[in-house]
Amino acid sequence: MRTITKTEFKKLAGYIKKNYGINLKEEKLSLVTGRLNNLLAQKSLSSFSEYYDYVISDKTGGAATAMINKITTNHTFFMREADHFRYFKEKVLPWLKSTVKDRDLRIWSAGCSTGEEPYTLAMLTDEFFGNEKMWWDTRILATDISERVLCGAEKGIYSNEDMEALPYCWKTNYFKKLERGQFVITDRIKNDVIYRRLNLMDAAFPFKKKLHVIFCRNVMIYFDSQTRQELVNKFYDLTEYGGYLFIGHSESLIREHTKYKYVMPAVYRKVHMA
Repeated sequence: MRTITKTEFKKLAGYIKKNYGINLKEEKLSLVTGRLNNLLAQKSLSSFSEYYDYVISDKTGGAATAMINKITTNHTFFMREADHFRYFKEKVLPWLKSTVKDRDLRIWSAGCSTGEEPYTLAMLTDEFFGNEKMWWDTRILATDISERVLCGAEKGIYSNEDMEALPYCWKTNYFKKLERGQFVITDRIKNDVIYRRLNLMDAAFPFKKKLHVIFCRNVMIYFDSQTRQELVNKFYDLTEYGGYLFIGHSESLIREHTKYKYVMPAVYRKVHMA
């Protein structure tokens, strides 16, 4: 197993922070070493200095993508922070139905990981609109930096344990049973989620219209305060007046530094200025 020096770690961490926003502190040194060692072995690289040179010289971007796939932690589950989904169902969806005149809902799950969050939003939306859904564009954009998790999310296959928190009616209405105790999301819900790779550190996001709802939960915990502030400002500029931002319960916005208005823990709203 190759070891990483503090100098090598600093160079690698600097590259990752600059390009992906992830702030790797020195206590993550052993984690980085463990997760990246296989990549060094695959390329017959003898040191992390060689690996760093390999990553920055690879013009295809494949080396950097493989590195980020290893570095990022993609832990999530259905109904995580369930009070957010209750609020989305009871407050946000009725607001959208009464105010979005062109019936084009624009909901973004940023840092969607393995798909549990956007699929939950899609199931809530399907349940809420019922037969009226055919008259609405309810598709949800789901993005992540990791191609590996996006690939898994698009397949929409989950174990029985993964689905424990879901209502029984959802399990029967929105999933089909496979072999070996696995279930797959039905096409009705799967087709309501559009998966794309997106780096939240990109200078601009590819949105032509502003968004009604942004879910970006448990992503900014990996960023330093300046990176978080810059990202939240970008979110604000992308949000329609009246629109919502949901963040993780372990995250918070400094009220003096954001134009979003606090609604409830980890939920914020862009309101009209007086």
